[in-house]
Amino acid sequence: MTDYLPTPIRTLTVESLTVQIYASAEVVGLAASCRAAEILRAAIAQQGEARAVFATGRSQKQCLQYLTAPEKTELPWQKVVGFHLDEYLGIAAEHPASFRHYLRHHLTDRVALKEFQAIEGDDLLPVDICEHYEHQLRTRLLDLAFLGIGNNGHLAFNDPDVANFDDPRWVKLVRLDETNRRQQANSTAFANIEAVPQYAFTLTLSAIRNVQNNLCLAFGNGKAEVVRSLITGPISTSCPASILRQIPQTVLMIDTEAASQLGAIL
Repeated sequence: MTDYLPTPIRTLTVESLTVQIYASAEVVGLAASCRAAEILRAAIAQQGEARAVFATGRSQKQCLQYLTAPEKTELPWQKVVGFHLDEYLGIAAEHPASFRHYLRHHLTDRVALKEFQAIEGDDLLPVDICEHYEHQLRTRLLDLAFLGIGNNGHLAFNDPDVANFDDPRWVKLVRLDETNRRQQANSTAFANIEAVPQYAFTLTLSAIRNVQNNLCLAFGNGKAEVVRSLITGPISTSCPASILRQIPQTVLMIDTEAASQLGAIL
């Protein structure tokens, strides 16, 4: 896999955050898959298995395509335990907008993981789901998490109104704000904003802070404003992703379009 490792056009350090800028969205995906494979292989070599949290959405597709291609990674997937960042409340795994559906299509149907721990979003006891999933996450160190950034600055489903940098919980049920729900309606399989669930399960920012390696991916002009806020604005729950500047084990991997509003710091 290292034969394919792209070199960033520019690397910045913003407080504790490493920012890597690449020529295109495709190169972001390739670079992220290379780095993820290195992390997973190192964890397997050290402890016999790796534990990874997978994200969904447009930012992750290219990375997952490369990561699950046998000719590129040669990963021993049978030694990887998978989790996912978030899931809607009240929709079945077969729903085309379900994150379980997404990860089955882009991950678990393509490679045979040792285990995949799913958030059962349509379970009848959502509070119990939070407690059970948090227990599974805390059992051992999490070696890797993939992240994306929402248009409102969220990480996972930690929207500004519910984000807590010192959350005592690792998993919680939250109400999604209108900006988030509109983004989901515009970019997923929901017919309109009314079809987007109002509540979802999410890993908290405290859970993300406890992962050994975070790879956060963003690309395209549509992410330029939120990337600028993340990097140059205050560290505040008004842009929850700004907390990444205080998480040294994180690499933000973006393309030149997403970096287009960084201006003076480049």
